[in-house]
Amino acid sequence: MKYRSTRSNETVTAEEALVKGLADDGGLYVPESLPAPFLQADELKDMTYEELAAFVLSHFLTDIPAEELKKLTHSAYTGTFETEEIVPVKTLSQSFSMAEMFHGRTCAFKDLALSLFPYLLVYAKKQEKDGKEILILTATSGDTGKAALEGFRDVPGVHIMVFYPSHGVSPLQQDQMQKQLGDNVKVLGIEGNFDDAQGTLKQVFGSSLRREEAEKGVLFSSANSINIGRLLPQVVYYVWIWLQLLKNGSIGPDETFNVVVPTGNFGNILAAWLAKKAGAPIGQLICASNENKVLADFFETGIYDINRPFYTTEAPSMDILISSNFERFLYYLTGSAEQVKDSMEQLKKEGKYQVSKEAFHKAGMEMTGGWAAPEEMIHAMGEVYENYDYLMDPHTAVAYSVYDHLKREGKIARHSHTVIISTAHPYKFPGVVAKSLGLKEMDSPYDTLREISDKTGISIPSQLGELENRPKRFTETIDRKDMADAIRDYAEEIIKKN
Repeated sequence: MKYRSTRSNETVTAEEALVKGLADDGGLYVPESLPAPFLQADELKDMTYEELAAFVLSHFLTDIPAEELKKLTHSAYTGTFETEEIVPVKTLSQSFSMAEMFHGRTCAFKDLALSLFPYLLVYAKKQEKDGKEILILTATSGDTGKAALEGFRDVPGVHIMVFYPSHGVSPLQQDQMQKQLGDNVKVLGIEGNFDDAQGTLKQVFGSSLRREEAEKGVLFSSANSINIGRLLPQVVYYVWIWLQLLKNGSIGPDETFNVVVPTGNFGNILAAWLAKKAGAPIGQLICASNENKVLADFFETGIYDINRPFYTTEAPSMDILISSNFERFLYYLTGSAEQVKDSMEQLKKEGKYQVSKEAFHKAGMEMTGGWAAPEEMIHAMGEVYENYDYLMDPHTAVAYSVYDHLKREGKIARHSHTVIISTAHPYKFPGVVAKSLGLKEMDSPYDTLREISDKTGISIPSQLGELENRPKRFTETIDRKDMADAIRDYAEEIIKKN
């Protein structure tokens, strides 16, 4: 299967797409054509998560031999998660379940893809046979950074540099990045938000700096979901969720289920859409936003408009206005790379674009949007804990709040089952979780965690608890305009080492 840019006729192999990350014209790579539906429950029901991952990805990464894929998924998912089922699906009522995606090395859903992506990238690099070092450049709104750092830590021939908004992540998320171990990692805070960091990195990918460093022996790539190697492994867990719902009797063999995804960069819900196209019986796809509701507004109006205030919230991974993966969805809506290119240029110049009536109608047939205000999010956290003895992180609470609102309005099919995507461990956000439980936030986030743990009986994950006494390594904060210089300096450092 070949991959093409969303903005032109540029076509590459899967290996080239994995290594490059972003197309030369600034577009994102998508499969030249999506595989025909290939999912059959009877064929998949007894597979382990790693076996399912190899099977699903074999239909998208057709150039990688099946046996090789099995080795890669085995390496990625053996001993890296705290639960045998990798993604437990907990049914809280006849109406809804929680799909827990936070049992990996960094307590966030990004672990599911970023446990496998380094293996895919190293495999692709070997096929290229150019001997160059790879520098992963990643912007994060909180969770991607740590998951990428952990996934690529000390991987031979690969280095990683992460930029995060210095005032836009939780204290625990910041500690996770600033205290990161590994000899091939570098972390910098920036004065700005996630869009500033991601936008600057996209400029770097399209600049002469990328070409100059490649000539010297350092190839730039990305661990954000703009890279197809980050996006495709996410398709797997939606197929897994379906199989778990069948096993626990939440749905019958001929029934569909709905999915509510809290998302800022649109990759997580796009993966659900791809799973549906592959044959997973997903009914409604619901895109949940916080105050930065550019996606919810698009599904309401057909206009993508970033000319609005940017809010720093307690759900930082959703504090995004330019949702990179939405470009892929736009390509599938319009079927035209030229239209996507025009829309992206209009977004850059005017801060907005509008899709045709046909594309807007198609978008509405594919997904529903909704959003939750901060007070609704906190209310949802308290309500679900009180009613179901289940503790949610703020992102999951946004998704639940949107689900609850739509259900009360009669906009979710009656008697259908809905899965809320639980994207992070609640203990990554001790301040707002404490508030939702009526507890006082302590001076130290670790003291706050102990207070929460005493009340709920939920133990503190070792991945978070062990951070308390680990020294900080990366405390520097720079202006976004200095990011390119910082990247150049780190690339030169890599060249000198090798």
